[in-house]
Amino acid sequence: MSIVIPRADATASAPDSPQPRRKKRGFEPVAGPLRVVLLLIYAVPILFIVLTSLKNPSDVISSQSSFLFTPTLNAYTTVLSNSGLFIAMQQSLVIAAGTTALTLLVAIPAGYGLARVDSRITTIGLGLLIVLQMVPQTANVIPLYQIFGAWGLLDQNAGVIIADTALLIPFATLLLRPFFRAVPEALEEAASIDGASIPRTFWSIMLPIARNGVATTGTLVFLLSWGEFLYAVNFFLSPGNYPLSALLAQQVSAFGINWPGLMALGVITSIPILILFTFTYRLLREGLTLGAVK
Repeated sequence: MSIVIPRADATASAPDSPQPRRKKRGFEPVAGPLRVVLLLIYAVPILFIVLTSLKNPSDVISSQSSFLFTPTLNAYTTVLSNSGLFIAMQQSLVIAAGTTALTLLVAIPAGYGLARVDSRITTIGLGLLIVLQMVPQTANVIPLYQIFGAWGLLDQNAGVIIADTALLIPFATLLLRPFFRAVPEALEEAASIDGASIPRTFWSIMLPIARNGVATTGTLVFLLSWGEFLYAVNFFLSPGNYPLSALLAQQVSAFGINWPGLMALGVITSIPILILFTFTYRLLREGLTLGAVK
């Protein structure tokens, strides 16, 4: 009598092969139309600004020439021939760069301290930063004007830079804190065992690891301070020292508005910001995502 041994099923004995995970596509039907809506919200005004800058003043108020008109560069020629444009651009650059450097100088150690100290003082400090960030800018104009007048900082770039720095420090500190909290504490402990002091650990380990967050915060502070207007028009006594945002406001007068010139100046003002955003877009996207997740 022969014994027949049943053959094992190859499919049953084979290990389960890992199945590739399918991406969730539940939000794709909503994400597509939402992107289109956001594109229209932001792109349509920009399109009208560019088109208006290429028109003659008579074509602006005409409903028949919204899109069909003869383009001209007269507005750009007039704006670029004004020497005040380059002075205002220089002022905006000095204010934005000075504010960014001074804000990071204060916000980086503050963000690191709030990320590593867990106590009631930290909670109180975070609450104060949030409250200070909620204070409107207009509430500080008169007190700062009196202080800067006593210090001799009126009509000086230093006064506007200090005012902008005080305004943006809470924002920068709250933005930097998650990046420092994302750094493992084991790295600091290892550095301490090796004999590194706290300042050496901060400069050699913590700051290089969190450089992405520092660069992201610095870029955002620069973008915000580039459009400085309220402090500039109040603390600069001579209009010749106005930055670009104040120069834009000067185009509106009681005798009317030169819409092509105003829009051409707006386009020229936006070019440096557009260049900066183009080079830092990936950094901003990755940095803000990392800060939000951590």
